[in-house]
Amino acid sequence: MAGSSPSNPPQSPGHNTAEATTDTAPVEVDAPPADDGDSTFSSELSSYTASLTSSILNYPTEFGRRYHAYNAGSYNFPNDEAENERLDLIHVLMTKGIGNKLFLAPVDLDKSARVLDIGTGTGIWAISVGEEYPNAEIIGNDLSAIQPTWVPPNVKFEIDDVEQPWINGEFDYIFSRYMSTSILDWPKLVGNVFEHLNPGGWAEFQDYDLLYYSEDGSITDEHYLMKWIKLFIDTARTKLNREPCPGPKLEGWVKDAGFTNIVHRKFRLPLGSWPKDPHMKDIGMCNIAQLLEGLEAFSLKIFCGVLGMSKEEVHVMLAKVRQELYARKFHAQFDFHVVYGQKL
Repeated sequence: MAGSSPSNPPQSPGHNTAEATTDTAPVEVDAPPADDGDSTFSSELSSYTASLTSSILNYPTEFGRRYHAYNAGSYNFPNDEAENERLDLIHVLMTKGIGNKLFLAPVDLDKSARVLDIGTGTGIWAISVGEEYPNAEIIGNDLSAIQPTWVPPNVKFEIDDVEQPWINGEFDYIFSRYMSTSILDWPKLVGNVFEHLNPGGWAEFQDYDLLYYSEDGSITDEHYLMKWIKLFIDTARTKLNREPCPGPKLEGWVKDAGFTNIVHRKFRLPLGSWPKDPHMKDIGMCNIAQLLEGLEAFSLKIFCGVLGMSKEEVHVMLAKVRQELYARKFHAQFDFHVVYGQKL
């Protein structure tokens, strides 16, 4: 496959890496391959996914998936092995999406900085930062103990809920990524981040606008992908009171919390192998791989547990979405927002 090898490690802002696509020129569509059948794409996707992934608590099981136990109900996605592998794909997607970098804020972690990774998930970002900056102290917190036990000596993980009172002191850099549909009160969270930064410290927020779009009109509201994502977004907002598309709102929350030197960047993340540019094609393959893996994880608990749909209804809906994705008839993408600011 063209583009960067999935094994290439992401870098910090100081490294010379591939430029990320920002919200400027349209993403050019590549010509479809001569053999454009479902089996060809499935084989291509399987090879890509295999190159990216490898294979304490009494976790509950619902709809055939395992969920976290701590503050049960505050997070609506699984924490089983399949979901953990998808979260590692998300890490690859987001680091590639911003130029193969771990973060963008101009923070100096070469010295003895104290870093907090909010909602660390599998801990892959915290571990990567800990390996690159051995003098920094990295703490990752999450609702589930799904992180590995063998980690760099400067990295540790805690079971915690960031929407509860914080007790772990002050930090020089606080990082938050992919908290879509997870937070009840974003202004409160961003305010807590500000309060727990040392003077001169930085915070960085990276998150989605999940609503797909195309620049050439190839995707419409009649596509099952759009029907699915709009139902997901509406349910998250109206039934769960959680924002599924926090990306465009991050800058406002950061300003209101009192940050200065704020920078807001927007990146386009294509869905599928349609971009002509090799780097964007690589991002698109990673994106569609994580979506196909996550369709069930996103949908079952919310659509069945909240909306009362049957598993059969949900599986029929998802089958139609998958069929569209494998057919590669549209050029969908969504926006990924990065906002960072400093506490003076």
